[in-house]
Amino acid sequence: MNFTEMLDGMLLSAKQVAILYIIVAVGFIADKVGLYTEKTALKCTDLLFYIVTPFKIIESFITLEYTPETAKKLFIAMGCGALLHVVAVLLCTISFNRSPKDKAAIYKYSSAYGNCGYMSLPLVSAIVGPEGVFYCSAVIISFQIFSFTHGIYIMSKGTKIEGAEKVEINFKKIILNPGVIAVIIGLPLFLSGITVPEVILKPSSYIASLNTPLAMLMFGTYMAHADFKSMFKNWRILSVAGLKLIALPAIMIVIYKLFSIEGALLTSLVISSSAPPANNTVMFAAKYGCDTGLASQVVSAVSLMSILTIPLMIGVSGVI
Repeated sequence: MNFTEMLDGMLLSAKQVAILYIIVAVGFIADKVGLYTEKTALKCTDLLFYIVTPFKIIESFITLEYTPETAKKLFIAMGCGALLHVVAVLLCTISFNRSPKDKAAIYKYSSAYGNCGYMSLPLVSAIVGPEGVFYCSAVIISFQIFSFTHGIYIMSKGTKIEGAEKVEINFKKIILNPGVIAVIIGLPLFLSGITVPEVILKPSSYIASLNTPLAMLMFGTYMAHADFKSMFKNWRILSVAGLKLIALPAIMIVIYKLFSIEGALLTSLVISSSAPPANNTVMFAAKYGCDTGLASQVVSAVSLMSILTIPLMIGVSGVI
């Protein structure tokens, strides 16, 4: 790929990211005028988490035609998802060790764990299509396993709750997680080549189509409450952005290239690697008594910066 083709790829990616952030802007405005507020959006979290996103994942499995090549790429995506999180864990382990424990937990978690479900999935769907969602779903499995084990370990170390247990890993939540269950349902349907009747496919498709707009509208309401002036003055937040949006995806792009990964699979994996910090950062901070205000700032600020970095990483992956 030459420079012109790289630039075209970046512009196409930037266009898709801009489209999604226009929906974010609608959510931002809706919150400011009191039409659809953050409080209401939080009530929609379970709808998105337990119903809409799983349907989106299942749809990607039942609409993609089985071939030995796509099956092979799916298992490659699973392996790459695990490798992504191993590298992310190593990076966050050596970072922010001089920060206060409750703040270090936020910085470390947000550096390691990306917004695979609410950000990567809509972006992959917009840029790559159903095949990309199919591969991104494989990465989500690794995210759930690592975030509910190592992620909880990080947050529990930074707790300010007196007498709190340091590690509380619930393996039931890892397995009985909506994203993992969706893959468990969708994978056999894909591998068996079973044709799903339209009477089931259509409702699934309608529900799945809510994933992108609902996730982006909700994110817009969160952004409406962010203190942008102070968050961009915090050099540690900028360091999180450097690690999560530049260093981690750059390392993974080199690894993907060494394994000769290309095409839709490469783009899907690059987007998953480049995703801003997960919303779980705030949720886990609240559960384990860490600084929730800082968690919200980190997620909002780094997500805003990802508007520029995601197209850049996609472009870079095309020329290395």
